[in-house]
Amino acid sequence: MTTLLISHPSSLDHIVPAGHPERPDRIRAVERALEAEKFSSLVRVQAPKAPSDIIALCHPPDFIQAIEEASPKEGLMRIDADTAMSPGSYEAAVRCVGGGMLAVDEVVTKKASNAFVAMRPPGHHAETARPMGFCFFNSAAIAARYAQKKHGLERIAIIDFDVHHGNGSQEIFWDDKTVMYCSTHEMPLYPGTGAVGERGEHDTIVNAPLRAGDGGDVFREAMDTAVLPRLRSFKPDLLVISAGFDAHMRDPLANLQLVEADYAWVTQKLMDVADETAQGRVVSMLEGGYDLQGLASSVAAHVTALMHG
Repeated sequence: MTTLLISHPSSLDHIVPAGHPERPDRIRAVERALEAEKFSSLVRVQAPKAPSDIIALCHPPDFIQAIEEASPKEGLMRIDADTAMSPGSYEAAVRCVGGGMLAVDEVVTKKASNAFVAMRPPGHHAETARPMGFCFFNSAAIAARYAQKKHGLERIAIIDFDVHHGNGSQEIFWDDKTVMYCSTHEMPLYPGTGAVGERGEHDTIVNAPLRAGDGGDVFREAMDTAVLPRLRSFKPDLLVISAGFDAHMRDPLANLQLVEADYAWVTQKLMDVADETAQGRVVSMLEGGYDLQGLASSVAAHVTALMHG
């Protein structure tokens, strides 16, 4: 069994304003890191375009249409203060969803042991009918729902270690007892959600906020005490990782002090849970991470753990 790496050149065609942190160079940095010899056994495939009915598992059709129609023929179109579209953005976003869909298919049917979707734009800030925070469609949320609808899995867990709280994933699954959303993130920080008391209608939202300056020891303790026990008791059939690497000590948008070893550690811990309850099924999807060196080395640690776990 192998680790699947899913990507697509469209990720480079989502152009953003000059100086914007969520830029095409992020993907170039990830791809360079994964060209190293030790990654030669990765099975590499391109993401398909997700059909609209799959995106509609989490977003209403009129919202999907509005995003498509906002897509400019040339230049840049501002969606909000942080989020812009270029002519290539819509396809990039649709293929991110398609990458998650393909990852679920391959992992659930045992063609791959796990998968990493190395694509942009990220997704976890996208709410049911609101794009925000660099995000258009919530690819991780759609992957979770797709695993239920297409493959009949009952319980899905989304684990989000991006430094920013995934308000979109929390909002989409707030009153859904079949999907658990767990997040570690820095507070206070954009988007302002993610307090411990935000637990959802069925106590399936698990927030473990961290403070500026916290390092790997505090992060690991939060995982060990707040997140992993809840995951084990939930017994998910599939783990979806919202893999943001902006809690890295080098990242310009936040103030946590994680290093590569912390990402390797948490990846292994999540794979252990997957082995216990989910037949080892893990799908990981790139979210944030804005220092190119920190992003590249953290992704390398994460994917190495996926390959050897």
